[in-house]
Amino acid sequence: MKLMTALVRVAVGVSLHKDNSQRQYEAERSKGPSRRATDKLEALLEKRRQLQEQQDEIENMMNAIFKGVFVHRYRDMVPEIRAICIEEMGNWMQNYSVSFLTDGYLKYIGWTLHDKVGAGAWERPWPGRGVDNSVEWWRSREVQRDREGLGAGLETLSLLNLSCSHLGRNMEEMLTDEDCEAVYPVVYASNRALAAAAGEFLYRKGVAWEKGRREGSRHFFRLLLAFFIESELHEHAAYLVDSLWDSIRSCWGDQEENALIEVLVSSMRQATEGKPPVGRGPGKKVFSARERKTQEDDREKLTHYLIPLLPQLLAKFSADAEKVALLLQAPRYFKLSLYSSGRLEKYLEQLLAQVREVVEKHTGQEVLEAAARALYVLCNPEFTFYSRVDFARSHLVDMLADKFQQDVAELLQVPPRGEEVYSMAATLKRISIFHNAHDLTPWQLWEPCFQLLHPTSYSELPLQVVVPTMTCLHFSILWELAHITGASPKQLLDLRRKVASFCSLCQSCLSDVDAGVQEQAFVLLSDLLVVFSPQLVRGGREALQLLIYEPEVALQSQLAGFLMDHVFNHTELLGSGGYWGDDEDTEGKIHRLHQRRNLLAGFCKLIIYDVLELSAASDVFKHYAKLLTEMLLQHGPGPGSSKAFLEIRDLARRFSLLFGPRRLHNRQALFDMHKAGIKFAFQEPAPSGSEFGPLNLPFLELLSEFSPRLLRPDKKVLAYLGKTCQARLSPQDQAKRWPPILTYRRSLISLDDMGLDTSQDAMPRPQRRPDSAAKKRRLDGEGQMPHSRPVWEIVGVALLAGTPLSARLKAGCQLAPETLSQTVPLGTGPLRPRITAAFRVLPSLRNRISAILSRTTWVQ
Repeated sequence: MKLMTALVRVAVGVSLHKDNSQRQYEAERSKGPSRRATDKLEALLEKRRQLQEQQDEIENMMNAIFKGVFVHRYRDMVPEIRAICIEEMGNWMQNYSVSFLTDGYLKYIGWTLHDKVGAGAWERPWPGRGVDNSVEWWRSREVQRDREGLGAGLETLSLLNLSCSHLGRNMEEMLTDEDCEAVYPVVYASNRALAAAAGEFLYRKGVAWEKGRREGSRHFFRLLLAFFIESELHEHAAYLVDSLWDSIRSCWGDQEENALIEVLVSSMRQATEGKPPVGRGPGKKVFSARERKTQEDDREKLTHYLIPLLPQLLAKFSADAEKVALLLQAPRYFKLSLYSSGRLEKYLEQLLAQVREVVEKHTGQEVLEAAARALYVLCNPEFTFYSRVDFARSHLVDMLADKFQQDVAELLQVPPRGEEVYSMAATLKRISIFHNAHDLTPWQLWEPCFQLLHPTSYSELPLQVVVPTMTCLHFSILWELAHITGASPKQLLDLRRKVASFCSLCQSCLSDVDAGVQEQAFVLLSDLLVVFSPQLVRGGREALQLLIYEPEVALQSQLAGFLMDHVFNHTELLGSGGYWGDDEDTEGKIHRLHQRRNLLAGFCKLIIYDVLELSAASDVFKHYAKLLTEMLLQHGPGPGSSKAFLEIRDLARRFSLLFGPRRLHNRQALFDMHKAGIKFAFQEPAPSGSEFGPLNLPFLELLSEFSPRLLRPDKKVLAYLGKTCQARLSPQDQAKRWPPILTYRRSLISLDDMGLDTSQDAMPRPQRRPDSAAKKRRLDGEGQMPHSRPVWEIVGVALLAGTPLSARLKAGCQLAPETLSQTVPLGTGPLRPRITAAFRVLPSLRNRISAILSRTTWVQ
């Protein structure tokens, strides 16, 4: 058979040479008589004749070997010999399909299907792509043989599946609907191997051949439902699923499994809580009694269904950290009382065992946090099974604490090795994460952790052990504070001593060589200083006055220095190309950006809670002021299309409506407002090297919203604009056509260009003669209330202060006399973009400004 295979390869080579010679002959013959080479034509004809003779000779030799050996040995008594014959025939069909892919050779494959011994090697004879209807005869006879016996049927279906995988859509064209309908019912066969093979064929027919469609999977499920309904075997759905399960699972990868588990957990959260994701919809939704009843019913149903399955899923995916972290979120959405009321305690024991196994196997932070939260949800004293969960938790913590105590004793005596350091770091990481959600005070972890960070042993301590040890000390202090109610002065002094020791330890870590240790020390220190700040004694807790810890000046300076080095380190940013300088390691840069923001938030928190002096905020403001100046130099005073600017412009448009009903009465106020606005626009000169003009120049665009309210005689403000430009701008700047000036000038001359007669608005309507001089003064606009500000100044103040004042401003509103000193002068009020930038620095700044504004009295 191997000799026959070698002859087939030679025949294939000869056939290729003959085809090339034929193409060369045809190409030469197609040339014109003047270009045609007669000698070359004769040489090509001679070469083709010789190749044909060689091919005929080789085919005669192959026919002799086939009839003399294959025909007698493909039914040999030895199964291995029969398998070799069929396997080699597959190679012949694949390599030399022109000669061997005929009915005369295909019949041997069909006969071999009746072989009682499934040798397995003959499953490979099927040729590759490019096969057409040459197998039509074989297909029509062999597709019906799957029911004649388990062995023959199984091998037939296996061959069909192999054909589908190789031929693709060509096989779909060869197999008719009647052929497929003869295979489909086999999915309900009692033999699982045969049913699985039929299920694979059904899946390939429904999905693999539909890959060209956009809805391949959806189309498959529609076909599957139609097949299940038409088969009239509805009570055998389990058999159908079991037949298809292996085929469907084989097409699932790790990514699909992760996505499915994530969708499952998200569906549980949506069904039980009904809350939209972050950023979508209102933050808090009030549900009706009917909606709450539906949520409780859904919670109970999914709890009944998933309680038995959750331990199995955890056991199956126990090695995959991402899947386990998602699955451990499920108990948060369970109706946990069903463990006892539904007599499902055995599944609770299985769940606790799986949680313990997950904690022992994984060291990732997300997995350990999910496990700690799951135990926290289960450890509710209100449940009757609390004692079981508490015992399992205590047993787990006992194991971790014993191992930690043993590692500490060895570490303090002998310098650690690599494996010992990794083991101790993993144990400390587990303890620190569990200490966040569970009170581990009974295990007395403070002393061994503090011994590790003692100055005598800190220098020899591995860096991967320092961070979790500091975290354990931090949570130990917080849990002790949580149980301090009704404590004696001795206990308060002991806790204060621990706080002082920990703060001193973190202060020394701020100068560590490792950046990770420095940042962790800063985060823990800032949190602890906020907890033990003066606000600790509020709410009737004066007994805790002894616990208030005020940082020393040296510590405050060190915190500010850390902020400059790790948050506002512009040298590092420029050296790395900035956060978005290149596309490499973008995720790492984003993570680093979030870290810097967290550090800045911790420092700002200290200022808000009066732990640090308010003057410490200057270190933050000066960098934002520098950034604002750089952005103004690069991008101008603020693009007119920015969201903040458009909000202010919309506010100006609404304010302009206040001048509509009584234009004559507000004539002087509106004119004065335009003059003051022009002065403000040119008040601050342009920065050196800037091409965008004065900083306040965009205010003219806001002022243009009030131009339509001016009367025609008051358009002389246009001349005032020209005088101001000549006085405040250099000749070179006057030649520049800045958009704000063009917009404002166009708004002043628009009415004249349209030819509208607005002079009638300047004439008062016929009315009764005023009965008093006061009424006359009000009509002329000359009189004002003795303690009120003009409307134009009120509007200007509101525009410069931003939208928080818009809700307070109404038609005809005036300031009370005692509040005039609290308002913002028009000439010195900052633009909205500056206030917006300042608001983003500290939330407390917004609160304090709002408090000042809330004390301003408004009258109508």
